[in-house]
This record gives sequence, structure tokens and C-alpha cells, in this order.
Amino acid sequence: MGFRAARGGTLARTRSFWFFFCRSDRKRTSITKICYHLTMKRLSVGIIGLGYWGPNWLRNFAASEEWDLKYGCDLKKDRVEKFTRMYPATSFTQNYTELLKDKSLDAVVIATAAGAHFGLAKKALEAGKHVLIEKPMTSSVREAKALVDLAKRKKRLLLVDHTFAYTSSVKKISEIVKGGSLGDLLYFDSTRINLGLIQPDTNVLWDLAIHDLTILASIVDLKKVTGVYATGSHHFTKNVEDGHLHLKFNGGFAAHIHASWLSPVKIRQTLVAGRKAMVTYDDTQPSEKIRLYDKGVDHDDTKPDPFFPKYRIGNILIPAVSLTEALAVEASHFAACISGKEKPAVSGEDGLRIVEILEAADKSLEKSRTISINETISN
Repeated sequence: MGFRAARGGTLARTRSFWFFFCRSDRKRTSITKICYHLTMKRLSVGIIGLGYWGPNWLRNFAASEEWDLKYGCDLKKDRVEKFTRMYPATSFTQNYTELLKDKSLDAVVIATAAGAHFGLAKKALEAGKHVLIEKPMTSSVREAKALVDLAKRKKRLLLVDHTFAYTSSVKKISEIVKGGSLGDLLYFDSTRINLGLIQPDTNVLWDLAIHDLTILASIVDLKKVTGVYATGSHHFTKNVEDGHLHLKFNGGFAAHIHASWLSPVKIRQTLVAGRKAMVTYDDTQPSEKIRLYDKGVDHDDTKPDPFFPKYRIGNILIPAVSLTEALAVEASHFAACISGKEKPAVSGEDGLRIVEILEAADKSLEKSRTISINETISN
């Protein structure tokens, strides 16, 4: 009855019926999706690159009520054939220009190798598409700046997939820090090491440390970085496979990141220290990833203290965090940004800033000295 009414022109009455029906059922069913589809126009998206990360995007966009997964694209025929079987409602192709020529397509996600990011994103923006691009945004500051400028001229959104920015754990850490629970920040220390995967076309800082820079960006403004110093070693390729990155900020705060492809164990640990408390984040844990420690050193700078240093050892708090998949959150956020309901959590400008830091790290590795971030920006 409801479908006949919709076809007959009384769509408003039908929507009201389905809205009431869906509201009355607390469980999400196929009827919920029918209700949504009758009342909302979904955005259309195409995924370019179906290798390592692309299949995760396919799965999340296909499951989203806000998106119509219209296209998938990859140069390899076997991948196109595989995903055609898995997603029969989606068109798959080996030619990305088919996506760009489709004027009804709202957005593209670029999940290819980093070297192809700039060219594909440039053509997508020129074709009037909103773009979500994998990390790293580009291979150079010059390319990143060009994309940011092009997106502004074309009045299209440019977002960068720094996935950790959308995880519940990193959002909770940001909430703790910005809420003042840690007090004045002292330092940030992060370790991201494992065995492989050694990349032939980049170094370990661009591949792994970029995630820690994303976490760091959630608690401090990376525009306040004054100096970048990097050291590292390589044994199997020409690129650094085990690296250390040190960032200096105004005010005494510092950040250190250790990234390696040459560790027999997988470690994903971050520590943020403040004067009032400290927080740790262990991403290898299935639950209880975050711990807030009421520990530190008590010292009154205004008067002599014969008992200094006094160490404070208090309680440990384990905050609850949601286990919602980050890419599902990001897909929904992308739609909200296009609709004007939200502002990008990781914009093209944010992606550019991280590329500036990584390019400064490359220069530091080459010159064996601290590089002012302005040296990168001015080039």
C-alpha cells in the first residue's frame, strides 16, 4: 500500500507512515533503510584504487545509508572482476576517466599508491568532484599546495584520510588533553614498530610516523612546530627503515616518534605527559586502550622546597571508548561535510602541514641537522 501511494504521488503521506513505522522499531531493519531512502537523497561516490586500503572503503561506503557506492576502479583486471562479484550493484572499471566523466558522481576516494595521488586528485577536482585522498596527501609540499589551491578555486572539498583522527581512542585523548586534565603539556612520545612491510618507494617516517603525527595533531597545533630533526638507518633499501623524528615547539613542549619496519614485535604505544597527569594509548590492545595516570612531580616554583622532588602516585583511570570502525565514521563525516553540516576534521590544509613536516624530516636526514619548518614552507 505504501509503495503504491509513493508511486501515485502522495509521497509525503507515505514518508510519514514509514517514519512512524521505523521510529517504533528500535532495531535497524531493511524497513529503516527504506524509510531513509524515501526521505533522503544519497550522495554518490567512486573508489579509485582497490589494492591494500581500497577494499575497506568499498565495504564501508557500501554499508553506508548516506552514500551510493557507484563506482570502483583499479588498473588490475583481476581486482575489478573480484569486486564485481562481491558488489553487483556497483560499476567496476579499469579506466578512472569513466568516473570523472560522470556528472552525477559527487565524490571520489583516492586509495592508490602515494605517487599517483597528486595526478588523480588534480583531475578529479578539475572535473568538479569532492575528493577524499589517502595518506600521505602527496609526495611533496609543492603538490600538496597545488591541490589545496585548486580545491579552493573549484569550490570543492578536499579531505585527507588520516584514519586515526576518526578513532574513538584518539578523540578521547584529545578530549582529555583539551579539557585540561593533564595540565600544561610536557612532551609527547610515540613508538610504532613492527617487522615490515618495507616499502620500496618511501621511508618509514612517511609510511608509519605519519599516523603518530595525526595523533599529535589532535592535541596540539602543528603550525607551532619550530624545528624538525630526524635520524635513521637503512640496511635493505636506499630508504630509511628505522627512524626517529623529533619536533620542537614554542614553549618547551617537544614530541618524539620512533618508527621502524625492523622490529620483531609489534608496538603501538603513545604517551602524553602533563604537569597534572599523564595518558597512555596502546593500540594493540583489543580493549582498555587508554589509561589516565594521576602521576607526576609536584613542585612549587614560587618558593624553595627542601623535599623536592616529590613524586605523586595516584589512581589509574581507564575511560570507556566506542569500538565503531574509524572508516565508517569518516565516510559519514565526508557526507556531512559535503552537505554543509560539518567542517572537515582533516582538511587539505591539515594534510599539507603534515607533508611539510615529513619533507622537513627528509631534509634533516640529508643534512644531519635541525630543519626550521619555514625552510620547507618557503620552498
